[in-house]
Amino acid sequence: MAIVPANAQARAKDALKIGQGLLVRGEMWLALGVITILVMLILPMPTWLLDFMLGISIASSVLILMVTLFIQRPTDLSSFPTILLMTTLLRLALNMASTRLILTNGHQGTGAAGHVIETFGNLLMSGNFIIGVIVFIILLIVNFVVITKGSGRIAEVAARFTLDAMPGKQMAIDADLSSGLINEAEAKARRKQLEDESTFYGAMDGAAKFVRGDAVAGLLITMINIIGGLLIGTLQHNLSFLQAANNYTLLTVGDGLVSQIPALIVSVAAGLLVTKGNAEGTTDKALVSQLGGFPAAMGMAAVLIAVLSILPGMPTIGFLMIAGGMGAAAFYASRTQQTALVEAAEAAASGLPPGVAPGTPGAATPMADEPISTALQIDQIRLELGYGLLALINSPKGARLTDQIKALRRQVASEMGYIMPAVRIQDNLQLPANTYVVRIKEMEAGRGELRPNMLLVMDPRGEPISLAGEATTEPTFGLPAMWIAESSREEALFRGYTVVDPPTVITTHLTEVVKDNMPDLLSYAETQKLLNEIDKESQKLVADVIPGQVTINGLQRILQNLLGERVSIRDLPTILEAVAEASAFTRNVGMMTEHVRTRLARQISENHSVNGVLPLVTLSPEWEQAFSEALVGQGEEKQLSMQPSQLQRFISSVRQTFDRFAVMGESPVLLVSPAIRPYVRSIIERFRPTTTILSQSEIHPKAKIRTLGQI
Repeated sequence: MAIVPANAQARAKDALKIGQGLLVRGEMWLALGVITILVMLILPMPTWLLDFMLGISIASSVLILMVTLFIQRPTDLSSFPTILLMTTLLRLALNMASTRLILTNGHQGTGAAGHVIETFGNLLMSGNFIIGVIVFIILLIVNFVVITKGSGRIAEVAARFTLDAMPGKQMAIDADLSSGLINEAEAKARRKQLEDESTFYGAMDGAAKFVRGDAVAGLLITMINIIGGLLIGTLQHNLSFLQAANNYTLLTVGDGLVSQIPALIVSVAAGLLVTKGNAEGTTDKALVSQLGGFPAAMGMAAVLIAVLSILPGMPTIGFLMIAGGMGAAAFYASRTQQTALVEAAEAAASGLPPGVAPGTPGAATPMADEPISTALQIDQIRLELGYGLLALINSPKGARLTDQIKALRRQVASEMGYIMPAVRIQDNLQLPANTYVVRIKEMEAGRGELRPNMLLVMDPRGEPISLAGEATTEPTFGLPAMWIAESSREEALFRGYTVVDPPTVITTHLTEVVKDNMPDLLSYAETQKLLNEIDKESQKLVADVIPGQVTINGLQRILQNLLGERVSIRDLPTILEAVAEASAFTRNVGMMTEHVRTRLARQISENHSVNGVLPLVTLSPEWEQAFSEALVGQGEEKQLSMQPSQLQRFISSVRQTFDRFAVMGESPVLLVSPAIRPYVRSIIERFRPTTTILSQSEIHPKAKIRTLGQI
């Protein structure tokens, strides 16, 4: 093993650092290159340097064309507009430098502007400067009129249609995200790709003007050089007209050719880039797969060429060779397609990958089956739609169902402090066409029937609806309603009816189902996530309470109890403080929950207030005493033991009282003493689950109250 001297190691490290520094400071090299181009516009340039820079111009244009051929998507070369500007500026600077040399030294001969320009001039002119001028003008026309104009138009149209399609594509990404088809990271990547695509085509639309301006500038510079050269050669250097025309025209045409050939190559690269469109893969694969995918078309073309070959005066041998080549290509493409179809059919029948025959080593490994664990996964919330309602997902009219569900998740998070799981939307052909089903953990929790192209109308006063339509029942609350035509919307609003569209009906139903099942949806993992996302100032509180004073499982049950009565858990720090206080005298989850409700008195009072006033219905002293006497057991083991007949009288009193206030348009809360509130709630939630039961300790001291009656 060779030993490297210490000084050699030091030199190697220094060289490595220098190389890394040069790579890191790439922006310095770019700035230096731009400054060099600007200097070439002003200062004269020797012929050897001009030859070198012209070589760089030609090499860079060929490099750009090759990169364009090999990229997978147009946006992979998103810097193309900048490259186009830099190459155009380089060619104009070289035109300025060569013009200065031509007009200054053109009388000395055709080598006055360097060997590159002289060689290209001789190649194009073939000894006749008139032919050279004509060929050069044709080259300009091809570049300017055909390639540049066409690619510029394509870029303009692509930019316009890309910008017009952006809202729809954004909504499609949001729909896939809301339905759970993609995650947040993939949605972010797709939005970034969409933004890059729109920016790229917009920039290409403007960059096409560079190429057009370059072609116009090349034509003007050529005319100026020829006219100026003739005047300078004949008037200042006493050359004959033919000698001056030969010298200056050769130099000018050679200069124009050296600048226009790279411009033509870059224009072709721009055209390939913008015409690639959404075709995936390199250009050769796209062309071969699409042109070679129709053997019948190639066969017809071969027959036509063969017929043309027998016409009098046609080059029969050449045309027959072309026809034979196209016929062979058509035969090969047809055989390839048939083989691919047979392999696909055999693979579908045997379960093997295409191209693997039975008995081969590759056939020993069967296709990977879907993991059986996927059958154990349960959708937390799933919305199943009949095939007649699938149009609601991407409806062009009004708010789309997916957008409303996305807004619903944000609303629930803001109101309840709970982030509901993503709603999976899927079709169910077993359902009637216009029926939808809401499932919570695979169990049906709600069902309804819609009319996709109609509107649901309800009378908030409870009176019959006097409009032509189809009588029905509102699926969420069971209220009488009617489906009407969309043309009757204005009339229904004028009469004061509540008008909702089908997506809103589903969203409203989904909202109530989610709120009713929030305790079941709040899992251990969701509780842990809420603790992890709490603000930094409260992390010390979390560390003190969990798990020393209550476990995560205990906190989960407390939060479930609060959500079960639709109490927001958004103020999680206050809930943790209340849990810490309650843990000093009890470990019972129910009693902890009651103490937490007391600490949330301001929030609870505010949520049930109407116009700043809390409407109350109190429990009479007789019923208070009856419930207190019906509690049996000691401490945390107390239970309610009341006679069934007495319970029935209580239920009837509550139902009659609240029904009477509901007819009056009131939604009061029932006020009881703290000791019996959980037991009264356990009875009333069985027949009036939406009725709110509060204790005196849950009424905030500053809350304004209004007592409506007594039970």
